Amino acid sequence: MTDQLKKKLDTLPLSPGVYFHKDKNGKVIYIGKAANLKNRVKQYFQSSRLRDPKTIALIAEISDVDWMVVDTELDALFLEAELIRRNLPKYNILLRDDKSYSYIRINYNDPYPSVTVTRNPLDDKARYYGPYLSSRDIKSALRLLRKIFPYSTHNGLIPKRACLHYHLGLCPGLEEDKTSLNEYRANLRMLMSYIEGNRVKLIVDLEKNMHSAAKKKDFERASLLRNKIYALKALTKQRLFTDSETIDISKDQAITGLIDILTLEEVPRRIEGYDISHMQGTDNVASMVVFKNGLPEKSEYRKFKMRLAGNNDFAHMFEVISRRLSPKNVKAWGLPNLILIDGGRGQLSSAIKARDELGYKVPMIGLAKREEEIVVDLSGSNVELSHESLEKHLAIIRESDKFVKIVLPLNSDIVKLLQRIRDESHRFAVSYHTVLKGKRQIKSVLDELPGIGPASKKKLMRKFGSLAGIKEATHNELVDLIGESRAKIIDGLKKDLK
Repeated sequence: MTDQLKKKLDTLPLSPGVYFHKDKNGKVIYIGKAANLKNRVKQYFQSSRLRDPKTIALIAEISDVDWMVVDTELDALFLEAELIRRNLPKYNILLRDDKSYSYIRINYNDPYPSVTVTRNPLDDKARYYGPYLSSRDIKSALRLLRKIFPYSTHNGLIPKRACLHYHLGLCPGLEEDKTSLNEYRANLRMLMSYIEGNRVKLIVDLEKNMHSAAKKKDFERASLLRNKIYALKALTKQRLFTDSETIDISKDQAITGLIDILTLEEVPRRIEGYDISHMQGTDNVASMVVFKNGLPEKSEYRKFKMRLAGNNDFAHMFEVISRRLSPKNVKAWGLPNLILIDGGRGQLSSAIKARDELGYKVPMIGLAKREEEIVVDLSGSNVELSHESLEKHLAIIRESDKFVKIVLPLNSDIVKLLQRIRDESHRFAVSYHTVLKGKRQIKSVLDELPGIGPASKKKLMRKFGSLAGIKEATHNELVDLIGESRAKIIDGLKKDLK
């Protein structure tokens, strides 16, 4: 260990947070969380500790250490998962045992929603959060959060009467209508908001609702909300083992790198990513994802159904940016500090044109997939390049007309952040496109069947999931769900359900 590193370790805080081990080239090779950063990080350099060969190999490569301080250990747990997902450090993979990662699963849309931990995420319309390295840690976090936001863990087999957890205040008691489904889902939304890193905003919203309930003299509800607020604030004292609003983003090398190479006037605390999805010009949609302080803010994602028909990504990008920067949406959502467009020169030019017509000066860049080129229009992006910083980041510059394409090493923190935003916007756009495509396919067949109304169609899709599932359903299953007469209609026309 060098003298410089030793001095740096002496400045480690006693707070919870996330730490980064780096090699001699400054590349992050391991990310971990800690209840006490000073104690945890120094353990790596204590020669008396027993270590396995993989840990010894990790320590041999450590040349520098950095860290982010957060308010609570739960924040550190959720932040660690997001940063590992973005950076994919090699030793986080090598040091993992043969078990898979853990995910939080919330089947929010089910008639009886539950919260569970799983190692096998499925395409079953449930909401998954993760991955998390430690199943034990995430279960401990959920035990704490369950005291504030009671939830059911009954997945599949539903008890006939309220379980013991209900009497302990940990379960909503849907079995005996102790809580309505709407109230329970509202409670789950708060839990999901916390997991997504919105703790500060959640407390503010709860305080507003508490004061509103008190004014209406609904003192029982006000008292319940007050208790949730106290419990959330008390999490800072809990021992366990993301809150994007409490992160010191000066430690995020991707954010500081963007400021350097683009010479941004403002810190890009809010970055929005946009993508277009369609199938040969049908079911055209666009997505807007939001990253605050380098982390996804899923509650602020938005999707757009394109009004313009046809296969024209440039025109669709112009439309979505025009709608995003409309006075109504700017008032509701504010302005981003940076916009990332999934695409190259054509998509970026269309976005800039839409922005300029509305009179805004939000910096914009594109990310082209082939070589992960950062595309900049120096004449219109409101971005200026720092050649000194680009040289420091080992960038290759390719100039074409008024456009500049920047190629950074694929292991660059900047590239990893932009890829994360781009991939998330693509995933969100494709998921919405798939929903619209499925609805159109259903409409083209089921809506034309006599005697099959909207309610029956909804039951069929909720039960069997797809047209193929309906086709495979037995006559008795159909009878139990929609009755004898409608079941005969489906049986007689199954050959048309393709």
